[in-house]
Amino acid sequence: MELEQRVAELERRLTALERRDSESESPRLGDGDFWALEGLKQQLADVGEAGADGGVLYTGSVRLPTGEQYGWQYGAFTEALFDGDWTDAAESFAALGHPVRLRLLREILGGLRTAAELAALDGAGTTGQIYHHLRQLTGAGWLHAAGRGKYEVPPARVVPLLVVLTAARP
Repeated sequence: MELEQRVAELERRLTALERRDSESESPRLGDGDFWALEGLKQQLADVGEAGADGGVLYTGSVRLPTGEQYGWQYGAFTEALFDGDWTDAAESFAALGHPVRLRLLREILGGLRTAAELAALDGAGTTGQIYHHLRQLTGAGWLHAAGRGKYEVPPARVVPLLVVLTAARP
């Protein structure tokens, strides 16, 4: 009898937790609800004809391993995206198209900021190669020089970089 009572109590507690979880007003990532999509649809409805063809929105709230925090969002109407010149994005994507460059970005976001620290990484290449990759990333706007031999990802590029990485996942 004691086992049956314990199981019944566990079932009651689990039901209460599930109810509380489903009644929670704050959305969670991956919970199956399209709260961001529904918000975007409402925004598009509010602007009427300008948003008739739809739009794209990306947003993020990020705390880096270094403790820095960034919040950012950007949206664009579908028509403007299709009318734009997509070749303008080629340099930006090309800069991200090398495994060492992606590693450098990750390490910089993680706190390694100087060329000397980056050159000390195993498998990152020679100092000359590191500087070549840093120039490519800087030229495409993914990095900027923050002083002599020191680099950082511009605040307005942190969330977009993570969005691109998220979009690239299979």
